[in-house]
Amino acid sequence: MAAPSMKERQACWGARDEYWKCLDENTEDASRCKKLRSSFESSCPQQWIKYFDKRRDYLKFKEKFEAGQFQPSKPTVKS
Repeated sequence: MAAPSMKERQACWGARDEYWKCLDENTEDASRCKKLRSSFESSCPQQWIKYFDKRRDYLKFKEKFEAGQFQPSKPTVKS
């Protein structure tokens, strides 16, 4: 795979930013952002999509953790 050109990178990042903005505005309801997700997927290499998805999950976790809103799951009792 050849490295994306500057225009391709900018298109990818713009599509990612629009998709993330939609998720933020719709309380993470991905069903309302299907068109933007499709645009994001068509604008970015697959490896980048995986990275950006993991990055968003991490940033949301970090945001909750720093705000003191993170609730760890309760350990299961083994019998």
